Amino acid sequence: MTALAPTDQSRPVPPVLPVLAVARWPESDVDTVEALPPIAGFVLSAFNPLVAELAERCLRAHYGQAPADPVRGARTAVVLASARGDVTTTRAVTEALAAGRRVPPLLFFQSNPNAVLGHVAARWGLAGPVVCTSPTGDPMADALACAALLFTAGEADEALVLTADLATGHGEPDQGAAVLVTAMGRP
Repeated sequence: MTALAPTDQSRPVPPVLPVLAVARWPESDVDTVEALPPIAGFVLSAFNPLVAELAERCLRAHYGQAPADPVRGARTAVVLASARGDVTTTRAVTEALAAGRRVPPLLFFQSNPNAVLGHVAARWGLAGPVVCTSPTGDPMADALACAALLFTAGEADEALVLTADLATGHGEPDQGAAVLVTAMGRP
């Protein structure tokens, strides 16, 4: 087990959180938008499949196959921080509204990042709080600070902490990270 502390100096640094598992996107040249497994009920955008794949990789690294241990899963929070969110879905809804076209109902559903987190939580049996943020600073620092607050409040014993952002079209790939952290060992 390693430890991870946020690096964003704009907010108080929470205590070091013990890390149970880590995943990143991309990990190799094989990690492309085309490589993301589709998720039933989510269309058009790579954001939700990216979040789900990060969660899957991280949780699988610690638990093996779904679901998580039921006792631990009952007290595991899911925290997502994204600076831009699902820009593809936002753009599609905006363009449809501007053109006077009907917006497909699935886009309303998936425009809320809690939708994909609900998918992850149901698949893995995670029943703790679900939190989504849109930080102005370091997304991982923000998400870890949220997890630390949940631990301090006694709301969770573990947290799946995710960051995800789609490429802006300026040559960088879609990016994300996931860490499974625990309150274990904290005062």
